Order: sequence, then structure tokens, then C-alpha cells
Amino acid sequence: MFKSLFEKVKKGLEKTKKQLAEGFSKISFGRKIDESLFEDIEAVLLKADVGTKATQEIIQFLREESKKRKITEGQQLKELLKEKIHNILKDCEGRLTFLGEKPDVLLFLGINGSGKTTTVGKLAYMLKQDGKSVVLAAADTFRAAAIDQLEVWANRAGVRIVKHQQGADPSAVVFDAINSAKAKGDDVVIVDTAGRLHTKEHLMKELQKIKKTIAKFSENQPVETLLVLDGTIGQNSINQAKTFKEATDVSGIIITKLDGTSKGGAIIPICKDLKIPIKFIGVGEGIDDLQPFDPKEFVDALFE
Repeated sequence: MFKSLFEKVKKGLEKTKKQLAEGFSKISFGRKIDESLFEDIEAVLLKADVGTKATQEIIQFLREESKKRKITEGQQLKELLKEKIHNILKDCEGRLTFLGEKPDVLLFLGINGSGKTTTVGKLAYMLKQDGKSVVLAAADTFRAAAIDQLEVWANRAGVRIVKHQQGADPSAVVFDAINSAKAKGDDVVIVDTAGRLHTKEHLMKELQKIKKTIAKFSENQPVETLLVLDGTIGQNSINQAKTFKEATDVSGIIITKLDGTSKGGAIIPICKDLKIPIKFIGVGEGIDDLQPFDPKEFVDALFE
């Protein structure tokens, strides 16, 4: 569907790749394996925002496996490092769930500034390219700008939008969107909710109300609850995500803005700590720069 998916991922991870490459370039991998080499690798991983816990696990793996496999040259550790990171990330690979009900409902969550509305628009475009008919529900009624922004993305993606006035009941917007999709036989409804901080109790209650509205149409709704995390804040997004996870069921994560940060290594602790499938990553500003998360491609792009 998209040209050169790997090239897009590689370009999008350029800053993180550069961070790793600069760090590794200062390490003499030609030497024999010793404790100082492990310490050097550890420092590079920490700088790429891989996090203390995940880094320690990776270094321990390198120590044990290098002995077990009788690896003595430092250069061979790079392949071992790639292997370990891939093994961590492959447990988080996920794809969108579709039950084939008309419509399947995807509910989007995230705080303001995470790239949530933009990601809704990009996913709508992707699904339309896959032959699905899509309706966007403008359930962020707290800000008029949010409704306007979603309408711009609906036009760019070539999909329908259901909206009410600013200040309207978000649940009413969702109800009308699903009703409209059912009447016209549309495949998917994507619900864009208000950017909510986990400290805002009324917004969390509003979210529960939206989910109850969706559930009126089918016991399997929403089929996906997707949390959008800003990749530029690195592993600081983990606590944010944990709070969302406590407040509601989250079935998948989308990490945005990876092209704008050298903290792409944070995807490793995000995967390890949250144990929630990573469905997509955002690797650019273009409408087709939302990519399915592929652990092998991700690791290859970082270490190529």
C-alpha cells in the first residue's frame, strides 16, 4: 500500500539511530570482551532513553550469552544486542482487531499534544486505502479547535465526520456517529476524545460514559481502545500510560513523533513495563507516515 515502508521507518528513526551510532562509534568493539565494554554499551543505551531497568536486563543478557556462546570479540556483541532488543519488542507486536461487525469502533485516548487527532486522521486514511469506509466522531467537544482540526483531517483522508457544536455531550456525538454508520453500512467509526489528563476526574467519568454509549450497540464495543503516546517525551510517558491503564481498558498503544526525537529507545521500556501491544508508530508528518509496528524493522532501522 505504501512505498518503501522500511525506508520510512528508517528515516523516521534517524535521530535515535544517530544517537546510538555516535555512542557506539566511541566504543572500541575490536577489543576483547571485558567489563568495561559492557559499561560502555550500558552508557549508550541509557543515553538513548532505554531506561535503567531495561538496560540492566539487556546487559545481563549480553554477559550471560557471550559466555554461553563463547563469544570473545566485541564486534559480535552488536548482533547479540540486536537479538535481545528484538526479543523484547516482539512480545509487544500487535495488529488492529476487527470483528467484522458494522461498524467496528476504535476509541482514541491521550493527553493534549500527544498527536491524537492527527493520528486519528492518518489511521482513517490508511483504513480507507485498505478499502474500508470510515466515519470520524468528533467527541472532543471541549475545544472548538479540536472539532475543526478533525474536520480538516476528515477532508484530507476523504472520510465522513459526525460533529456537534462545542460544549455538546460527547456521548451524544458518539451515539449519532455509530447510528449514522449503521444506517449507511460503514465499516469503522473512529472516536476522537478530549485530551484528558489522568488527574481530571470529570474527563475520566466522561470517558466511561462514552464507552457505555458504544456498548449499547454491541457487547464487543469498542473493539479497540487505543492510547496515543508522545514519543518525544520518551519513557516519561510510561507513568502517564499506567494511569490510563488503571482508569480504563487499553488494548493498544500508538507512539507518535518518533521522527522528532532521539529518545526512540524508550519504546523498549514502554513495551517491557506496560505489556500492551504497540499497534502503530508515527515516523513523520505526512498522511501516510503512520506505520504498523514491526519489531524486526524497528531494530534493523536502528542498527543498519
